[in-house]
Amino acid sequence: MISLSNITKIYSSPNGDVKAVDQINLRIKKGEIFGIIGYSGAGKSTLIRLLNGLEKPTSGSIEIGGIRIDEIKGEKLRKARQEISMIFQHFNLLWSRTIEENISFPLEIAGVEKKERIKRVRELIKLVGLEGREKAYPSQLSGGQKQRVGIARALANNPKVLLCDEATSALDPQTTDSILDLLVDINERLGLTIVLITHEMHVIRKICHRVAVMENGRIVEEGEVLNVFRHPKQPITRRFVQQVTEPEETKETISHLLSQYKSGQIVQLTFIGDAAEQPIISNLMNEFDISINILQGKISQTQRGAYGTLFIHIDGDKKSIDEAIEFLRKHHVQVEVIANA
Repeated sequence: MISLSNITKIYSSPNGDVKAVDQINLRIKKGEIFGIIGYSGAGKSTLIRLLNGLEKPTSGSIEIGGIRIDEIKGEKLRKARQEISMIFQHFNLLWSRTIEENISFPLEIAGVEKKERIKRVRELIKLVGLEGREKAYPSQLSGGQKQRVGIARALANNPKVLLCDEATSALDPQTTDSILDLLVDINERLGLTIVLITHEMHVIRKICHRVAVMENGRIVEEGEVLNVFRHPKQPITRRFVQQVTEPEETKETISHLLSQYKSGQIVQLTFIGDAAEQPIISNLMNEFDISINILQGKISQTQRGAYGTLFIHIDGDKKSIDEAIEFLRKHHVQVEVIANA
C-alpha cells in the first residue's frame, strides 16, 4: 500500500545542511495500523509531510496506492491527497463553523452535491459518536470531541490512508484511550490503512500492528509490536518499551527493598502471549523450596497478544533458586536477574 525507497530529506540553513530524514526504506501493508515512534527531532513529522506530499524528498521515491507521490504535482497531487487524509495534534478545526460544517468542508471543496454532503456528514457524526452535537462549535467541545470531529472530517472523502500526527498527545490518558479505540474500530470497519506518528509507547502498544523506531532521521528498528516488546534491540527502543513495562517508581522501589532483603535475588520476569495468562508463580512455589514476594508488575495487551512484566524477590538456597529460574525459562518466561540481595 505504502512504499518508501531510499528516502532522504535535506533542508538548507545558514549553518549548513540539515538531514531530517536519512535513507528511509519502509513498506506498510494495506489495512495495517503502523506506528512510527521517536523523540523530538527524530524526523517523524518530516516523514509524515513527505507521505502526504506537503514536502518533496531530496532523493528516493514514495509510492502510495500505486501512485508516485514524489513525482506528481498540481491537480494530480490534489486528487491524490483526497485519498490520504490527516488528523493533527491540535485538531486544526475551523472555529467559525459548526461540527457538521467542519466535517462538510472537504466535501464542499471536492464539489460534492449538498444532498450527498448532508447524508455523508450524518454517517460520519454517527461513526465518531457525536450525535446531538451537530450544531455545536469547536469552542463548546472537549479535546476528545474536537479530535472526533477531526477524524470525521478526515474520513469525509473516503480516503485509503489516514495519517495521524501526534493525534492524542494533547489529550488526557482516558480520552487518549477512547480516541485510540475509535481508530481501531475505524480500521476494522473500513479497512483503512493508518500511519500513526507518536512519542508515546502506550499508543503503539494499544493499537499498532507494527512499529518503526526513528532516531536522528533514520529507522533504527522495525517489526511487529509484540516482537519489539519481547526483544528490543536498540537502546532507544528499550527506553520506549520501559515506558509501558516499567513504571517510573520501579527502580526506586527495588532500591528501597534491597536495603531490607538480606538474601535471595530480585528478578524481572517477562511473559509473552499465553504465558502471561498462566499461573506460573503458583506452580513455581509448589515445585520448589523457595519463597516469592511480588514487588511490582503489570500485563499489557497489544494487537498481537499479551505482554506482561513482573518484578519478584526469590529467596531460598542457591540450588533451589537456580532450578526455579531454569523452570521459568523452560516455560517460555524471560528471566533477568536485577540484583542479588
